[in-house]
Amino acid sequence: MNEVTWIDENEDTVTGKYLTFNLGQEVYGLEISVVTEIVGMQSITEVPDLPVYMKGVINLRGKIVPVIDAGIKFGKPPIIYHDRTCIIIMEIENALIGLIVDKVNEVIDIPEENVVPPPDGKTGFSSQFVKGIGMVGNDMKLLIDSFKIFSRDVEQSILGSGMEE
Repeated sequence: MNEVTWIDENEDTVTGKYLTFNLGQEVYGLEISVVTEIVGMQSITEVPDLPVYMKGVINLRGKIVPVIDAGIKFGKPPIIYHDRTCIIIMEIENALIGLIVDKVNEVIDIPEENVVPPPDGKTGFSSQFVKGIGMVGNDMKLLIDSFKIFSRDVEQSILGSGMEE
């Protein structure tokens, strides 16, 4: 699977829009404004001494892009990649990052009034990556904080000085 899907980045049309994807049975949403494209799985070059969720880097039309396995990052057991597994390419702070997901679903509208904050830590809910829960009819989508998906120390080790504050 090597198809490429381009995402329209027109700011007026992306507010409240989320790209939904699956990790196992859970459905997550990622703000479409950070998504640049979706690519099929491809050869990943491993980089030594990185956390297990950092799968390595890919060459995306001449650009070196670090790739994170979202499932492992979110504490799920590793899976065998299949024909629906793909990489969501995001631009975070002027750097490209790939996020491996089980499958991409669709782009949906979730108005701000339908987004509620996640339960606080006192209830036993603790996920530093979930910034809200989007209510879509009777379904819930866990909305990801794209800026917290990977830590600054890993950014620096794999991306170098381009990501410095």
